[in-house]
Amino acid sequence: MLLDEIRDLENQGWRSLCNSTGADFYGRVMTSDGLMLLAQGQVLNREQVIDSLNQAPAWDGYDIADERLIPLGEGQVVFVYTGRAHREADGPDFVAVMASTYVRRDGVWRLALYQQTPVE
Repeated sequence: MLLDEIRDLENQGWRSLCNSTGADFYGRVMTSDGLMLLAQGQVLNREQVIDSLNQAPAWDGYDIADERLIPLGEGQVVFVYTGRAHREADGPDFVAVMASTYVRRDGVWRLALYQQTPVE
């Protein structure tokens, strides 16, 4: 049940990136001190994520595979998976191992840390 809940949250994030509402979604879901570590070596705080997503082109589609849920303790989990996304105009798929660390605050799951490691 917990895996389904976290998977659904991760899918909501990807859908927001496909319909250009990612800034709003991650603005709501990220913790105030949350970070994203991106494949190109960027480390973005919550405000930088919101700013960058306001300017980012939408993804055309995505896939989540090889999922694993790692409980870290009460109200803390890491969702690890291989993500594949594509933008039709940009050529090849973007493929990475991704890890999203969620913490439960006031009864709601919040994204504290997200990391991408590219797969060749």
